[in-house]
Amino acid sequence: MPSIPAKLPRLTGEALCAGYESRRVLDGVDLAVAEGKITVLLGPNGSGKSTLLKTLARTLIPSAGRVCLDGEDIHRRNTREVAQRLGILPQGPSTPEGLTVRQLVGMGRFPHRRLWRQDTAQDARAIREAMAYADVTAFAERSVDALSGGQRQRCWIAMVLAQETDLILLDEPTTFLDLKVQVDLLELLSRLAHEHGRTLLLVLHDLNLAAAYADQLVMMREGHIVTSGAPEDVFTATNLKHVFDLDAHVLEDPETGSPICVPHKKCGPRPRLKSRRAMIRQGKNW
Repeated sequence: MPSIPAKLPRLTGEALCAGYESRRVLDGVDLAVAEGKITVLLGPNGSGKSTLLKTLARTLIPSAGRVCLDGEDIHRRNTREVAQRLGILPQGPSTPEGLTVRQLVGMGRFPHRRLWRQDTAQDARAIREAMAYADVTAFAERSVDALSGGQRQRCWIAMVLAQETDLILLDEPTTFLDLKVQVDLLELLSRLAHEHGRTLLLVLHDLNLAAAYADQLVMMREGHIVTSGAPEDVFTATNLKHVFDLDAHVLEDPETGSPICVPHKKCGPRPRLKSRRAMIRQGKNW
C-alpha cells in the first residue's frame, strides 16, 4: 500500500534576519512549521525564540529573508487575510478592563466580520464552540479580571480558537502557571493538533514539558537554529550541554517513552539522617 505523502508546510521562514533597532537577534534562520503537529521552540533567554515567532506571525518585519504563508510572502497579504489564516497568542496578553469572557472570546471573530455583517449565527457558533473546547463556558458572563491565571489563559486560547485558523502561534502560554495548570493547557493544545489537525508553534521554557508534548523540537542559541527534529533525536545530553550549557542525564519515561532530563548535582549526594536508635547508641539525647 503506498504511503500517504506528508502535508507541505503552509508557514515557512527563509534566511530570516530580524531584531530590534540596531540589535540583530535572528541571523539567517530557516524554519518550516510541520503541518498538523506541535512544534516547540527551545533555547536559553535571548536565543531568539520569541523573535522568531513574532517574525513568523508578521508582528515583526525581518531585515532580510522572508516569511511565506501558503507559498506567498506574508507581507504581501493584507492584515485581515492573514488573520483569517493565522492566529497568535503573545506572551502575557493584557485584557481590557471589565471585559467578560464571552466578549474576549468574541474578539477572535473580528477578522471574519464586516461593517454590514456582524454577530452572525456563524460567529455565535464559533464563540460557543471555542468556549466549550477551552472549558470556559461556565465563566462566560464573568469578568476576565476576576479569574485565576490558568482560567484567563484558557479564555485567551478560546479567543484564538474562535478565530478558526488552522495555524496557531503561542509565545510562552504556560509561563507563571502552576505545573498542573501547565499540563492541562498542553493537553488541550495536544488535542487541537492530534485530534483536530491544527498546526501549532509554541515557545516554551520547561525542557521536560517541551519534550513530552512536542512532535518537533527546535533548539536555538544566539539567533541560530542549532538542531531540530523529533524529541528523541534532539533532546540529548550533548545538545542540552551545547545549547543550554546544562549538564544532565537524559532518561526515557517508562510509560510514554518521552525523554526526560535530570540535571547533574554538583554538591554530591545528600547525607543520610541517622536513625534514633543509632543516635542513642552514640549516647546522644533527643
